[in-house]
Amino acid sequence: MQEWPPTDARPPDYVLELYITGATPNSMRAVRNLKDICEQYLAGRYELTIIDIYQQPELAQTARIVAAPTLIKVRPEPQRWLVGDLSDLPRALRLLGLGPGFGPDPDLDPESQPAQPS
Repeated sequence: MQEWPPTDARPPDYVLELYITGATPNSMRAVRNLKDICEQYLAGRYELTIIDIYQQPELAQTARIVAAPTLIKVRPEPQRWLVGDLSDLPRALRLLGLGPGFGPDPDLDPESQPAQPS
């Protein structure tokens, strides 16, 4: 018998919780935007839980969710919150601790830019 996940499996670097309100346009946009961000910048290093506050209001109450969609970055610490549909990419990347020097986007990676003459 095998355990799942395997006991030697590394825990994800990022643990994210996205609280949504059903299939509303804002919620669906937040899900799509977050999945795109995770696949582009955190591929294979994240765990994402999507919680519909209409179906699980007790989880929203425990997490003190007052608006949705809300993203909570549980790990790595510090824990951070972002309310909105995550369409502001620079803001979402800052929340996740991803900024210049991270990810495949050359606009965000100063080392991929040609050196400026001094």
